[in-house]
Amino acid sequence: MTGPRPGALRSRGRGGVALALVAGLCWGLPGPAAALVGDLTAEGTREAIEAGMAAITQEDFVEEWQLRLPGGEDVVVSTPFSRLALAARQATMKGESLSEKQQKEQIDRGKGRIQLLVTMHGGPSRSFARFYQPVLLVDGREVKATFVQNERTPLVQEDGRLAARNVYVFPLEGLPTNGAVTLLVRGAPPEQKEVLRAKIDLGKFR
Repeated sequence: MTGPRPGALRSRGRGGVALALVAGLCWGLPGPAAALVGDLTAEGTREAIEAGMAAITQEDFVEEWQLRLPGGEDVVVSTPFSRLALAARQATMKGESLSEKQQKEQIDRGKGRIQLLVTMHGGPSRSFARFYQPVLLVDGREVKATFVQNERTPLVQEDGRLAARNVYVFPLEGLPTNGAVTLLVRGAPPEQKEVLRAKIDLGKFR
């Protein structure tokens, strides 16, 4: 598994689409959306906005928040910084700027939660991901998701495989913000076969 590059704001095309999808899904979740870290400081807010404004000519700038797995799967981690940077980028592309209210909405929306957009492959049934059950493994215990949205209409890839983009939200409480956790996704009971295991180093994200 390859990890994110701190400070990087470039990635491949599908990465930008993935981050945009995360931002869109955030608005559809009940209550606040996910976040990886706590409140942004005034300096962090300024840096996120500047990063987003500087990225308007870059098709992809999600690599810092994206993990690519050996099997072709990937995980996009949504943080207050990434969401604010994306919002600033989108506003700048429209010739606008984020108001203080809009900035606060982006920051507050993710307090206390971590959101993962996980792209997984499977088939031949298009409903292969429908009953997937995610948990985070933290120091020998399992943390259950507070929100699960498994895609029921996966995309057909060029190689013929089906790709489902699933959204998983977990509580931040008890997670090592500067350590590693493991995302474990199991199939439907009673077998609950393991279908994905990915180590996520939370300390590498901003």
